[in-house]
Amino acid sequence: MLPIVAIVGRPNVGKSTLFNRLVGKKLALVDDQPGVTRDRREGEANLLDLHFRIVDTAGYEDEDPQSLPGRMRRQTEAAVRDADVALFMIDARAGLTPLDEDIARWLRESDTPVILVGNKAEGKAAEDGLLEAWSLGLDEPLALSAEHGQGLAELYQALMPHIERVEQEIAQARADAGIVEAEIDPDDEEAQDNAPLKLAIVGRPNAGKSTLINRILGEERLITGPEAGITRDSIAIDWDWTDADGRVRTVRLIDTAGMRKRAKVQDKLEKLAVADGLHAVDFAEVVVLLLDATLGLEAQDLRIADRVLKEGRALVIAINKWDVSANGSSLYQGIRKALDEGLAQVKGVPLLTVSAATGKGLDDLLQTAFETRRIWSQRVSTGLLNRWFEHALETNPPPAPGGKRIKLRYMTQAKTRPPGFVLFGTRLELLPESYNRYLINGIRRELGFGAVPVRLMLRSAKNPFGKD
Repeated sequence: MLPIVAIVGRPNVGKSTLFNRLVGKKLALVDDQPGVTRDRREGEANLLDLHFRIVDTAGYEDEDPQSLPGRMRRQTEAAVRDADVALFMIDARAGLTPLDEDIARWLRESDTPVILVGNKAEGKAAEDGLLEAWSLGLDEPLALSAEHGQGLAELYQALMPHIERVEQEIAQARADAGIVEAEIDPDDEEAQDNAPLKLAIVGRPNAGKSTLINRILGEERLITGPEAGITRDSIAIDWDWTDADGRVRTVRLIDTAGMRKRAKVQDKLEKLAVADGLHAVDFAEVVVLLLDATLGLEAQDLRIADRVLKEGRALVIAINKWDVSANGSSLYQGIRKALDEGLAQVKGVPLLTVSAATGKGLDDLLQTAFETRRIWSQRVSTGLLNRWFEHALETNPPPAPGGKRIKLRYMTQAKTRPPGFVLFGTRLELLPESYNRYLINGIRRELGFGAVPVRLMLRSAKNPFGKD
């Protein structure tokens, strides 16, 4: 629990640049053209000794509420309502605009404290804009350059009383509730199983990813609509889910931009959005590939799934819009067969049917995601592993290419998440790929690793006399 600071302002005043500087990473997409940010994006920020959650919002525009800019504005308004303090950013070099005055009027009527920030304030060109900003009735404007890091000391002084006030309120609330922080032991499998699940939702444009997350959350947290490619940034949202046993389990849901075939991606922003989505996959534990039941399985879906598996992430596939699908049974069986053929390296990936519109199958999806993570994170003892290994060798001994015997000595599990095994022996460079697949398939089938990616590394013993 941290104090929440929201950044608001009209398009292209530098909100995402300040967001990235405060979180210390380039999380939010930044470009010269206005309107890059659409959904509100959150991150943990540090400013000297101040720690808080920072919320980047879409540029506030006065448009029809049903239009895309209008739906973006609703998200900004929700972010300000939930915030402990708002940073209202203007472009000090450009001076005030009528839209700045409209935003200031709205913020004065809100219950959220507001700090006025004049961005792009480096040099004398911003002096007139900063003087003009006094007319907004929001006290003295703070001169800042998000791009160059100027004015952060003044921002610290302005934020400090608000952050300290909220921190005291949070500490008191936690004390009243008897909440005590406990660190997770990395060797405690039960604690790891109860740790927050990092769950990314990926798929082609218009598959219903944002709608699915909104249905899970029970609120319109992400912008949705008939337009393809609405989502640009990868948006992470923490949420508590109660499973069938009544346990409350934390999920970090990550929405990503739709991923089209590479040849079709020409727009610079779409390229950035897809790259951001792939980056989110790298940091997820479980990835849900969302299919559109009205379109079935396409080659691009298999490419996305293959990328997820190559990154070592645990994969779950869900068919969305099941409530409007025709010939459901034959569609499911067709997709199942195509997946087993197209993802031959990992057969039996969990395949579920869901409906973001009605909520059908969402609890099953989350339960499967947690179970898949448990398998992805598990470790088997060396004794059990080598008993299986000895049996595998007896059942199917390694070949002897060119009459040279390959000796396989023993195996150990070197890592988890994804599970990785090391095979020790001699002449392993001669071991055919088909035998590697035989061992990996046996590990999955006999040791309970199912359809998660498994890595097998080969280590040959070094003989100083050059003989095996």
